[in-house]
Amino acid sequence: MPTLKAIRRRIASVKSTQQITRAMKLVAASRLRRAQEALQNSLPYSEALTRVADSVLGAQRAGLAPAEGSANAAFVVVISSDRGLCGGYNTNILKFAEQQAAGLRGGGLEPQFFVVGRKGLEHFKRINAPMIGNSINNPRLVNVVLARDIAHRMLNAYQTGKAREIGIVYSHFRSAISQVPVYERLLPISGTQGGEGQDAGSDAKAGLGATDYLVEPSRAELIPLVIRTYIEAAVFHALVEAEASFFGAQMTSMDNATNNATEMIQSLTLEMNRARQGMITRELMDIVGGAEALKGQAS
Repeated sequence: MPTLKAIRRRIASVKSTQQITRAMKLVAASRLRRAQEALQNSLPYSEALTRVADSVLGAQRAGLAPAEGSANAAFVVVISSDRGLCGGYNTNILKFAEQQAAGLRGGGLEPQFFVVGRKGLEHFKRINAPMIGNSINNPRLVNVVLARDIAHRMLNAYQTGKAREIGIVYSHFRSAISQVPVYERLLPISGTQGGEGQDAGSDAKAGLGATDYLVEPSRAELIPLVIRTYIEAAVFHALVEAEASFFGAQMTSMDNATNNATEMIQSLTLEMNRARQGMITRELMDIVGGAEALKGQAS
């Protein structure tokens, strides 16, 4: 049985850890609130742009097919996090990305990954996955410059024939305790979304009726601008979803850790009390035994 000193040391250690997890939970909750506001603020723009893109592209979708002679490859952006302490957030994203990669290979496309976040970079390096770039140590994922850079890389790969498909894997934010990995194919554009993950990722954009806009200049002249803006907005929306999902997962994880620390402190306190009572009982027995021995010698 551990000594009282060892048990007290363990209790002090767990209390110190509990203070850290409680503070991290509060910080994550504050950042989650800010990320949720950013997500809500970005939805109207994303939905409106989707309607405009659907209208402007219209029958021109066939002209957005991959370039002739394109490589049998897919440019896949995977959004993970730079930090851990967020439960199974990164594990779920990376496992889902591997499943999507297997599906792409089954369709004859070799996936090439662009990874956002240190956790994803370390994972794909460990499994020797083909990577064509990465972005780590980002102070915030809600970053227009980062979204434009990723969108530019994706469009360049598609238009120059380096990839026949471009898509993005991210975590769709449902609530602080529910985040769902999704894969959203950006190009080539199809009329319907396919796959369970894509349906989940398109919840916010679903149910948008087609609108016939009058445009000037011609639709053909607007297509390059609309495509570029559409890809940038889709990437930015994925980054916003990913940031909200990360802080939601981190807040939940730290809340569970704080509760577990409370239970451990209670268990250790009970063990300490039992050990102390046992020690007191042994000392009393020693005293009584000594008294009886002295009484026997006196008689």
